[in-house]
Amino acid sequence: MTPILVFDIETIPDVDGIRRLEDFPDDLSDCEVAEHAFEARCERVGNDFLPHHLQRVAAISCVFRDNNGFRVRSLGTPSDGEAALIASFYRMIEKYTPQLVSWNGGGFDLPVLHYRALVHGIAAPRYWDQGQDDREFKFNNYLGRYHLRHCDLMDVLAMYQARANAPLDALAKLCGFPGKLGMDGGKVWDAYCDGQIEEIRNYCETDVVNTYLMYCRFQLMRGGFSQNEYDEEINFVKNALAQESSPHWQEYLAAFGK
Repeated sequence: MTPILVFDIETIPDVDGIRRLEDFPDDLSDCEVAEHAFEARCERVGNDFLPHHLQRVAAISCVFRDNNGFRVRSLGTPSDGEAALIASFYRMIEKYTPQLVSWNGGGFDLPVLHYRALVHGIAAPRYWDQGQDDREFKFNNYLGRYHLRHCDLMDVLAMYQARANAPLDALAKLCGFPGKLGMDGGKVWDAYCDGQIEEIRNYCETDVVNTYLMYCRFQLMRGGFSQNEYDEEINFVKNALAQESSPHWQEYLAAFGK
């Protein structure tokens, strides 16, 4: 089977970048700089969600599914910097040329990764290939919105209409999956300021498993899985997670079907 790489990122304000672009006093803390940026953004556009290029990657979590099984991990270590995390992500694409799967990856995760890889000077020739090196990529590459080498489930299910987009948490729960547990994207900055990077990584991992389960459901709907194959895959994922020792997987498994 073609390896499947499901990914999700969590971000925080790029405080160093904001300092470079704005004239803030040196004695302001990172939290104060971020708060000023949130307030300025809200005044300008009506919400405090910072633009993609001012989002710094704090965690990247992935599900990797191939003939050798199912694995879910956060890339790098809690102490790794942004550049190391992004480089690890692109190395996986260079090595395996996987099927990428995301929820809103085309609208958020990938543009953030593009800008941040640009800032750090990270090369990813396989990812950026549009047929220059591999002719097959001319017709199916990671960058084409209507190509399936990257399947943005939210975008596909909404028929590429932003007004029809649905949140992962709600749709996952409607399908009987656990959805989000204990945190959401709006709480990541506060958690980071409190030193809870491990909790952020755990949250990101559960989100990426939700996305994989939704991808399985999508494959059932489109005929990629028979009902028996779908049931077997969901049980396969549950059994794989049951072997994990981290408490967040016990909580996740307990939330199935609630």
